[in-house]
Amino acid sequence: MAAAGPAEPEPGPAGSLRRCLGRLGALRARPDCGRRTELHLLFDQLISESCGPEPAAAPGPQDVCAVLVQACQLVPLDQEHLVSKVCQLIHHLLNRYQVMVDEQSLNFLLSYCISALRQCSSWTHVEILQALAALVYNNGPKCQKYLPDLLGKAGLLLQFSDPAQPDVELRRAAVRSMANLCLSVPAQPYLDECYRSVCFQTFLSVLQSSKTSDVDDITFCMLLQSALKGVQSLLNGGKMKLMQTDQIGALLAVLKKCMFHGLPGLSIEVPTALYPAPLPQYDKRSPVKQEQSEPATSKQTGSRRKKCKGKQKKGECGEEGREDSGDAGNESVLGAEMLKLHLEDVQGSPCGDARAGASDVCAGKDPLGWKRISSSESEYSDAEGGIQSKVRSYQANVRQGALACFLSTIKSIEKRVLYGYWSAFVPDAPGIGSPQSVSLMTIALKDPSPKTRACALQVLSAFLEGSKQFLSVAEDANDHKRAFTPFSVTIASSIRELHRCLLLALVAESSSQTLTQIVKCLANLVSNAPYSRLKPGLLTRVWNQIKPYISHKDVNVRVSSLTLLGAIVSVQAPLPEVQLLLQQPNSSGLSSSGSATPGRFSSCEQWRKALPWAGESPLESPAGCAPPEPCWLLRLCVSIIILPREDPCSDSDATFPSLSSVYEPCPLRLEALQV
Repeated sequence: MAAAGPAEPEPGPAGSLRRCLGRLGALRARPDCGRRTELHLLFDQLISESCGPEPAAAPGPQDVCAVLVQACQLVPLDQEHLVSKVCQLIHHLLNRYQVMVDEQSLNFLLSYCISALRQCSSWTHVEILQALAALVYNNGPKCQKYLPDLLGKAGLLLQFSDPAQPDVELRRAAVRSMANLCLSVPAQPYLDECYRSVCFQTFLSVLQSSKTSDVDDITFCMLLQSALKGVQSLLNGGKMKLMQTDQIGALLAVLKKCMFHGLPGLSIEVPTALYPAPLPQYDKRSPVKQEQSEPATSKQTGSRRKKCKGKQKKGECGEEGREDSGDAGNESVLGAEMLKLHLEDVQGSPCGDARAGASDVCAGKDPLGWKRISSSESEYSDAEGGIQSKVRSYQANVRQGALACFLSTIKSIEKRVLYGYWSAFVPDAPGIGSPQSVSLMTIALKDPSPKTRACALQVLSAFLEGSKQFLSVAEDANDHKRAFTPFSVTIASSIRELHRCLLLALVAESSSQTLTQIVKCLANLVSNAPYSRLKPGLLTRVWNQIKPYISHKDVNVRVSSLTLLGAIVSVQAPLPEVQLLLQQPNSSGLSSSGSATPGRFSSCEQWRKALPWAGESPLESPAGCAPPEPCWLLRLCVSIIILPREDPCSDSDATFPSLSSVYEPCPLRLEALQV
């Protein structure tokens, strides 16, 4: 009987790693001079394979750890070229295959990297720190005994991340390693307070630093991103609570600076720290009963609305609100022009005068010579060139990282403390002749990246959430001759400006994801604003602007639009303004927009006529008298819940169960039930 032949080598990266492991074991018997060349070739092969196309099946963690440990055992620290290559191998393999290193291998590899940082020349330190960052990622609780070496008084990471460090690449690699150490692992011990404080101060100093002429834009962006991720890791999960005023003010100042990093056409100077405004005690008075004049019901003409909506394609009317150059004053002027086209004039707005070129803006003409910027995720045109496009992309990532970090910061600060910084991040109506202050709405209106705009709106929503008590002091001024502006009038002005800016963003937005965030932000604002203390008209403008979006092609926009209508109906102390809006006929706004689909409402009318309402008999109505019409919003919600869809295939979200091919998607029907 013939002897069995040798086993076929296993294909793929797993087999390659096992073959390399065998070759590494065989090299142990060779003298140092003989195995150095072989190690160079072997490491080059492994690094090349780890940078190639995605494999069908990744190797097991045990194989990866075994190869890395064997490789480090064969490379003495005096052979610096091999040390550099083995550290590159650690970085590439762990990141490529997302390997969680076992504790025994982790201890050996960390000790090796720390010894290498102390003994090897400075030119190898970037690769060693990259390997260190990959090793400590999600392994912070297992690295406790190495923290004194890394984060102690003379810790290696503190030395390399020092602001005086001339090598920015080295500083960035050290900050990234520190940020990875700060990642929390559920049900595992976290960093001690002393180490958290050291890391926070390091990240803060990085974010406060300015780019020098010898540092390229992309490297500086990556340095800022690492520091922002580190701060976010410290704040997430309530691991670090911000209590001291100077600490909060310094962090909010650098976040505001990074929120606008590289934003086209905008350059701002932010102080090293923001200071909270002294807030008066919340007013416990009962709301003042103001005379409720009947709101003006100036209707938009269908032709103007259709004209604008018909041209609201990517890069056209929907993106005219994003400038690449120009100052904040120009934004305020164009904002008033677009708002005049879509809304009735806001009383008291400093930019309320209409310009003759307003319709030209919506029609696709460019009266102010603004550059158009596409809002696709690529975000930048090919004409800018490869390197410029890459720089813009990295700058957008910094802005998104700053906004994500700001969101974590809001959750780590008490609301009563946070609202002391309201004026630094929430827009207020500018004084006559003064420019518009930069705020979160500046990003929502001007940033070319739809993802960044959505992040800014998420932060604004978090700011508004739970603000009812703070905003309850707002009250419109009746006497304009006072020597000073009361706090209540300032907050009322801010609420009005928020309405104006959000409605402007609504008509300018073309991204469905960002549009959903705008509507959610409006719903949060409506739920917390004290409309009984403000002059009527704000809710009417919101109502008229949101009605066409009930029929938007994106299901998430439709759901959030219903949420907003529900918030308006739920406003405290039923206002005459809301009662008038509910009594409006069905045709007032739903069929006047190009984005609405009248089929839904015609079906609703047929269904309403065919089925009597509860307690009503078709024979009960006197001759010649029509039965009383139920509220149009109620009819709409009932039709969404029980009627089949008119266009089963038009929905942008096709991931719902099979029932969605007949009826509206479940989230929309659920929201209609809640309304």
